[in-house]
Amino acid sequence: QVQVVESGGGSVQAGGSLRLSCAAFGYTGSIYCMAWFRQAPGKEREGVAGIYNGGGGTRYADSAKGRFTISQDNTKNTLYLQLNSLKPEDTAMYYCAADFRSTCRSGLYKDFRYWGQGTQVTVSS
Repeated sequence: QVQVVESGGGSVQAGGSLRLSCAAFGYTGSIYCMAWFRQAPGKEREGVAGIYNGGGGTRYADSAKGRFTISQDNTKNTLYLQLNSLKPEDTAMYYCAADFRSTCRSGLYKDFRYWGQGTQVTVSS
């Protein structure tokens, strides 16, 4: 059974940094996509950043460009998200997602089947 587990959230002041980690395990084969999403209260879940194999590369939401960095370890089953220059509007539950199908290259949350439980990021002004 595939499991995805996040860690690393917390509370910081504006301008601070956090590093989120995500591990996927319990599967066979190769992960095609791993990505970070976030959801703030009353808002829809949105993509933050993702790594897409098969030539899909690395993608960031406009809100993340220049501040967040996504990376993956050599085994490709651990994903990281470095959050720098955090703003209060970055406050949300951050979720890691993974999938094995090429359809996940859409980057849309509906195309990811495996999700972690989420880790809260709170940024105070």
